[in-house]
Amino acid sequence: MDPTTLTALSPLDGRYAAKADPLRDYLSEYALIRYRTTVEVRWLQHLAAEASIVELEPFEPAVNEALNALVDGFSRDDASRVKALEATTNHDVKAVEYFLREKLGDHSAIKHNVPAFIHFACTSEDINNVAYALMLRDTRMNVIVPAIEALISDLRTLAHQCADVPMLARTHGQAASPTTLGKEVANFAARLNQQRARFVDTPVFGKFNGAVGNINAHLAAYPEADWQDVSERFLASLELQQTRYTTQIEPHDWIAEYCQCLMRLNTIAIDLCRDLWGYVSLDYFRQRALEHETGSSTMPHKVNPIDLENAEANAGLANAVLGFLAEKLPISRWQRDLTDSTTLRNLGVGLGHSLLAVESCRRGVGKLDVDRTAIARDLDPAWEVLAEAVQTVMRRHGVTDAYEQLKHLTRGRRMTREVLHDFIDAVDLPAETRERLKALTPSDYTGLARDLANRV
Repeated sequence: MDPTTLTALSPLDGRYAAKADPLRDYLSEYALIRYRTTVEVRWLQHLAAEASIVELEPFEPAVNEALNALVDGFSRDDASRVKALEATTNHDVKAVEYFLREKLGDHSAIKHNVPAFIHFACTSEDINNVAYALMLRDTRMNVIVPAIEALISDLRTLAHQCADVPMLARTHGQAASPTTLGKEVANFAARLNQQRARFVDTPVFGKFNGAVGNINAHLAAYPEADWQDVSERFLASLELQQTRYTTQIEPHDWIAEYCQCLMRLNTIAIDLCRDLWGYVSLDYFRQRALEHETGSSTMPHKVNPIDLENAEANAGLANAVLGFLAEKLPISRWQRDLTDSTTLRNLGVGLGHSLLAVESCRRGVGKLDVDRTAIARDLDPAWEVLAEAVQTVMRRHGVTDAYEQLKHLTRGRRMTREVLHDFIDAVDLPAETRERLKALTPSDYTGLARDLANRV
């Protein structure tokens, strides 16, 4: 183990460092500096392509190649140099500007006035809000969504495998109309898929309109330019939507929506883990025992559902952070205060625990084997669950007190096949209907469960 993980304060950088690793290229301090550099470079290139910026001539291919190389080849060493400059400036965004001036200052193809247009008419929040927008967008599509889709795929496979396994349902913890194990798994696959789509569709916004959102400096320098259009086209080139009405900061309403969508996914994962944990406890699922693992330090027989428990805990931690972010970020005093700055730096915490939850859930699901014998042992004697079917068929044939008759017969009692069939024989029903009801067993009474499970 890397010694630094032993002294890390956060488990995301300690115990779970390897599992959180896919997020480092998108949500770390290095990533934030890289994305800031990208925004600064792209803004400079955008300005050079604007005809109204007459002092900045369109860049020659060699200049654009040099600028693109700064973005594409941005390294940990580059980020370290920015941090060194920050130690002097005591300003993280200004350090990026000075870093770019250093990089471009000696380039033979770059004219002497180009560095003056780095960070032109920008407030730090123009750079920061767009950097965070790109970070969250890329994290969503490159890490979080693929992990969720993999979990959905795992659940879909399990649902299909268990589609025809009849199971005693439990409402309020009590015996209820049967379902199939696959249908219950399919419920979660469908819910996750629905929320995944909403998460993916959450629009990503940026603002690029100066110190207090009014494009003051831009107009002072180039009053003839259509800066609203320039800004909108710049953001569109980064595949972001424009927020026109802002203070110094983008109001972060979309980030709140992003966090809340992810919270709903995490909440569904918690519900899934608790249900699967319960089915493991009932022996409906057996967990595959791995030879190298130990379940208990004193009880050798134990195979604990630790992955499901880990997933539940991490999803809860994620939602605590994401919930605070969603509530805090849209609130800022007057034209801005700095409380959003340190808050935004914790986006990686919320997304990190979300990723851990999904991956732990996948590991838990991957260890499950169905125990059909245990499931049948619960379902087969539960003849009372057919009371619903019997009273509903009786209603069809005009028996007005059908519910009351079945309530008197079955409520709070375990039924046997014989008692239920004796009751059916005594009811005034067509012979064919009576025989159809008597042919029904608890394991047959699953409605569309199998078909629904197979279609998820």
